[in-house]
Amino acid sequence: MIPAATAQYLIEYLSTAILWLDKDLHLQSMNPAAENLLELSAKQAYGLKIDELFPHSGLNNKVLRKMLKKRCSMIERGMPLHLHSARSILVDCCITPLQDEIYGNSLLVELTQVDQHLRITREENLLLQQQATRNMVRGLAHEIKNPLGGLRGAAQLLERELPNPDLREYTHIIIGEADRLQNLVNRILLPNTLLHKGMINIHQILMRVRQLILSEAGEGIKIITDFDPSIPEIYADADQMIQAALNIIRNAVQAMQNYGTIELRTRVQRQMNLGSKRHKLVIRIDVTDNGPGIPANMIDQVFYPLVTGRAEGTGLGLSIAQSLINQHGGLIECSSQPGETMFTIWLPVEHKDEKL
Repeated sequence: MIPAATAQYLIEYLSTAILWLDKDLHLQSMNPAAENLLELSAKQAYGLKIDELFPHSGLNNKVLRKMLKKRCSMIERGMPLHLHSARSILVDCCITPLQDEIYGNSLLVELTQVDQHLRITREENLLLQQQATRNMVRGLAHEIKNPLGGLRGAAQLLERELPNPDLREYTHIIIGEADRLQNLVNRILLPNTLLHKGMINIHQILMRVRQLILSEAGEGIKIITDFDPSIPEIYADADQMIQAALNIIRNAVQAMQNYGTIELRTRVQRQMNLGSKRHKLVIRIDVTDNGPGIPANMIDQVFYPLVTGRAEGTGLGLSIAQSLINQHGGLIECSSQPGETMFTIWLPVEHKDEKL
């Protein structure tokens, strides 16, 4: 028989979500994988009824009480599970009745998210596409820089030789457009810079960005926060974190035409995969706006350079934000529907003595 302490240790590191319910179907404990699945800490979820954990789901009081009474197990595959956060997932569910001399009858619930492998595949593809696109665009940017310098220099020489000062208006246009393209190229190449890391508080970063956005956007924009105070400091480049958050939130402000509400929400996830790599702790930052949403035909392309739905946009803000987060081993995802667009930043909790 495995000692209780060893069994508890093994359960903590299982990727399967494990929940223990007492005879009254109140949650008594759960492992980190279950915390990730429920998007709740064990402390927050302790004592909640099963209907509160999974509203409008097949896991309800009536079904589970029947199982307790008859002491029968249940396995159901592909069960839709509606979480308290209004998010829905598919899981394989196994419920086993337990009996203990101290605690009496109870239930052990095992949940395996069956769509997790699809998410991992999607993340890996997103990272590969982002890297391939960045490499291609950076190559083009380097090729463009030299002709631009020659074009600008030739326009300056021509300006000096023109006999009619009125004609200099045209050389000014050439020089101005060359400078604009040079700035565009520099912005494309910006994320390929050396990181200057230090211990930072992600909430201080977000509050600074919030202050900057509110000073730019005026009274039409409202930014509310829902922060998890338990999130630890991370080892990251503060300036790049600020730039990434600014780009995402500015994109939301522009989409709402400077009128609407943005919510900044942080949570911590345990034992989570980003692409093919598993991390002990991952910070989740949700940036949600109530704007018109992103067209369905653009949702898979929003992180590509030079892709934009606005005539005045450059299409670089989100691409640069993705690259900055990628350099920290993280990832940005997007989901959208009319009235709610959410950009989610996944950021591993890296410490000074760790390398991603």
